[in-house]
Amino acid sequence: MLWDRICELGVIDPGHRRARRFGAFGEGSMMAFPLGTVFNERWIRVGSQTRIGPRVSLCAGMEPGQEMVSDPVVTIGDRAVIGQGSYIVGHFCIEIGADVHTGPYVYITDQNHAYEDPEVPIGRQWPVEASVHIGSGSWLGAGVIVLPGAHIGCNVVVGAGSVVTGELPDHSVAVGSPARVVKRYFPGTGWTACSASAEPRARSSFGVVTGGATPDGA
Repeated sequence: MLWDRICELGVIDPGHRRARRFGAFGEGSMMAFPLGTVFNERWIRVGSQTRIGPRVSLCAGMEPGQEMVSDPVVTIGDRAVIGQGSYIVGHFCIEIGADVHTGPYVYITDQNHAYEDPEVPIGRQWPVEASVHIGSGSWLGAGVIVLPGAHIGCNVVVGAGSVVTGELPDHSVAVGSPARVVKRYFPGTGWTACSASAEPRARSSFGVVTGGATPDGA
């Protein structure tokens, strides 16, 4: 009971003093307690009626106080739901549309390590950034990873455990690592299964992640 009370008191809503740190924190929105890692909120904008679960990390940049080159860095639209334990780590531009829902432990980032110079440790090479966009009405299943340069259309289902590296079209279902479209909606035809040859795996400038697992469901 005491823990429940602590969680209630720890919720960040528009009236909370910490909400004023954000670039925007919309009416009716909330972040559940306990928080994950949250910093540089001034470059983060949260829409209205959005729900962010417990232990969600929401960051702009690599460290508190870092000056960013774009504003906003992270945008979360109206009526979105971010599942518990998720990480949204922006450095340049992450746009999450209205009514996007995620399962728990989703990871979204717009920055990746570079490895072009084989003589320099990867952690010391300058990272590469590419904007991420998740269209309105989409659903990301538990454990989905969204990497730099990913562009997910509107009303897309991404199956649990999938890794998105490139573009997924509107009204589609994608699974796997890297995510592959397995079903699409066409006006007049309805939902249609897609063969492997008809729908190549999504690609990005960072290359294709190896592996062919296709987790079930979202």
